[in-house]
Amino acid sequence: MLFQGVWLLPAVVGASLTALLALYSRSGGRGTRAIAATFGLGAMAGACSHFGLLHAETITGLSLRSVEVGEGGALIFALLVAEPVAEVMKVIAVWPALLSRRILDLRDGVRIAASSSLGFAAVDMSWTFHSHATSMWLVRCLFALPGDVFFACAWGAALGLAKAKRWKLPVFPLVFITTVAVHGFYAHLVYGRGPGALIATFPLLAVMFLAVIWFGQIVSPAHSQTATRESGFWSRVSRISEAFPPPSLATVQSALGRQEARVNIPWVVLGTFVYLGTMIVGVGAGVAATKAAHVDLAAANDQSVASAAPLIMLAIGLVVSLPVSGWIISRASARRSRLEPALSAAAALGIFVVALGVIEPVGVVFALAVFPVAWVAACIGAWLGRPV
Repeated sequence: MLFQGVWLLPAVVGASLTALLALYSRSGGRGTRAIAATFGLGAMAGACSHFGLLHAETITGLSLRSVEVGEGGALIFALLVAEPVAEVMKVIAVWPALLSRRILDLRDGVRIAASSSLGFAAVDMSWTFHSHATSMWLVRCLFALPGDVFFACAWGAALGLAKAKRWKLPVFPLVFITTVAVHGFYAHLVYGRGPGALIATFPLLAVMFLAVIWFGQIVSPAHSQTATRESGFWSRVSRISEAFPPPSLATVQSALGRQEARVNIPWVVLGTFVYLGTMIVGVGAGVAATKAAHVDLAAANDQSVASAAPLIMLAIGLVVSLPVSGWIISRASARRSRLEPALSAAAALGIFVVALGVIEPVGVVFALAVFPVAWVAACIGAWLGRPV
């Protein structure tokens, strides 16, 4: 049992991060007050959401914990009840700032959404930790915090773009629905399964980190018309993006120009088979590694990190095989477009996940978690193999 008062640690972390956000935004007293007020509203939203979901568990008989209601019931509750309610409550906490015109562009949306999510997480995670009061649940809360902030910032950025009217498409509803779905899956990994499932969050956390770096590239002073208003926090993010430079929007647009965007369907079909072949080889290498290490693959589960080790070895074999496939397809097609390898990789990974669901349902969760990193690895291989 942890000593008295440790359950308040998530609240302290959330408040500290919000203070740093207000400090680095450097937008004046009014902006700081908006961040503080939104944090408070987010905390109220977190309390309402937490106790509302406890009531929903009683009514539906479902829960976030798979050990209580099964994997299917826990995933359904996360995707259709817990995360939609949580994200809607965060949006409600942001609404006063939206009406007071504190959200004028993309960066304003990210900043206010982050303060709302931090307030929400401070209360929700503190009560969750208080209910369980074990070191493992403290780890779960710490893993959940980046997801809470990142996915809120995603729809916050979309809200800022919509407010600035820079997109004609209904960007906020599309991004909001997507973030609810992905965040629901992430929350299922963190809260719903055994401790071994936390390993599956590492690929998703890596993708979040890369997305933050790319976002820093977009909002850096060279790309932003409002850089003179506030530069403290975003200039620091920009310096990180310079150390790990992602492709700019201009580069992506040029690569997907009218001539390059014409997809060669035969190469997509052929590339899918090539990817599947190398994935089988990679997974086979992972199976051989588990045998050499005298690890029982049949005993793989997510109840501990040790029992998840075989699945980790299979995932490594899968990810390592994909850049090779992308390089081969890109070289063989001799096309400068990367659409064929990217589409082929997505199709092959989708087929692999479906097949794995039939053979080994436990591995599906890990496969879905690895999916983004595996797809990026395939695209990197295709980029390296492009004709010069």
